Amino acid sequence: MKKDAEQNNGKRTFPFTEKGRQKESRSRFERLFHVIILSWKRDWRAWQLTRNKYVLPLLFLFFLAGWWFFFSSNWVATNDAYVTGNVIPVKAQTSGRVVEVLVESTQYVKKNQVLVRLDSLNQRVAFEGAKQNLAMAVRKVEDLFNKAKSLRNKIAAQKAILGRQRYDLGLYASGSKAGVVSVQDAIDAQWKVQEIESTIRQLEDELHSTESWIQKTTVWDNPIVLKAAVDLKNAYLALYRCQIVAPVAGYVARRSIQVGDEVTPDRLLMNIVPLDYYWVVANYRETELRKMKPGQPVKIRADIYGRRYLYHGVVEGLEPGSGTVFALLPPDNATGNYIHVVERVPVRIRLDPKELIQHPLRLGLSVVTKVNVSHKGSSVLKPITEIPANAKTSDYTSTYFSEELSGVDDLIKTIIEENRYPQSESKDTLSQDLETPPSVHPTN
Repeated sequence: MKKDAEQNNGKRTFPFTEKGRQKESRSRFERLFHVIILSWKRDWRAWQLTRNKYVLPLLFLFFLAGWWFFFSSNWVATNDAYVTGNVIPVKAQTSGRVVEVLVESTQYVKKNQVLVRLDSLNQRVAFEGAKQNLAMAVRKVEDLFNKAKSLRNKIAAQKAILGRQRYDLGLYASGSKAGVVSVQDAIDAQWKVQEIESTIRQLEDELHSTESWIQKTTVWDNPIVLKAAVDLKNAYLALYRCQIVAPVAGYVARRSIQVGDEVTPDRLLMNIVPLDYYWVVANYRETELRKMKPGQPVKIRADIYGRRYLYHGVVEGLEPGSGTVFALLPPDNATGNYIHVVERVPVRIRLDPKELIQHPLRLGLSVVTKVNVSHKGSSVLKPITEIPANAKTSDYTSTYFSEELSGVDDLIKTIIEENRYPQSESKDTLSQDLETPPSVHPTN
């Protein structure tokens, strides 16, 4: 207002005049314009502060979302996973008292190495008795063959006598009619013929009874000898199994046997764990299995090594059911108190054997697995699970039990040959003897 007064040479301008009203209106407009400009500048500074406070975090969140969409969403991870493998039980196959324990827990044992020895006194006595029983059986069969030969010879002799006696009976009958021979002599001749016929029938019955034991057999395959051979094999096995051996190579775990313990068949003595073949079982939620297939690569970190080492694996296959299905008490959902629970399905993951050699693992160790589900893989119905060639011969095959009877066959042959007669009746027409004895394989 002062300015206006000075510009008007000190003359005061009143607002009710036209000129005054114009100046007043222009002054208000300028003040409003300045207020708007100042307000806009203030809002601009506040927006800049807000942008710095919220925009950058939002951009970071957008970046994380993009990274998850393109990278992280292709991986499915779980920490509900553990290392597992084969645990081979070592059990007794015969009864006895422990007299020697040769291994300790955590000790490495070789395949077919002796682990425990049992008291074998009773088994040795039974084995010696079985050998004698086999020898007696061979001699008995030889006696049967000789008896059959003797009976056939007697029958042949009696038939010859019978023929002569029948001829004499005809002469006596003719002489009796002619009055040359007395009637009593003819009757005596008739009785003699009947007596010889009765003797022949008795000898034939005895021959049939004897032949029933040896007919169509030899000493080598006669049931009496085979039964004694089976008993000898059982006694041999009982003695042989007093030494308990390792079916596979590995490390001893949980030895529970002590010297002096009385063991029975199928009692668990210890476990053997081979460390050359392990795998991982990861329990994934059912909602995470939509894209999971065999053949997809897996990243594995074991808690024992932390982030210092990364294992690489492959999905071999998915179990055909969730864990609850194979539980001791499967759930029964047909009840009124049903609660929906997200199930977990075990997924078998193969480990690299070379990495296991460099960084060994143990059964039951916890691991974290991440499966790359973006990999194509194969059909869920075609798992790629297979036993490695080295594990198939070392961990999944044991030749020890099939070799337990490897020495008893030769022993049986020796006993049979030593107890046969120098000229065996088994070469008779009733049996077909062999120039070389066949292998004896009686059924256990």
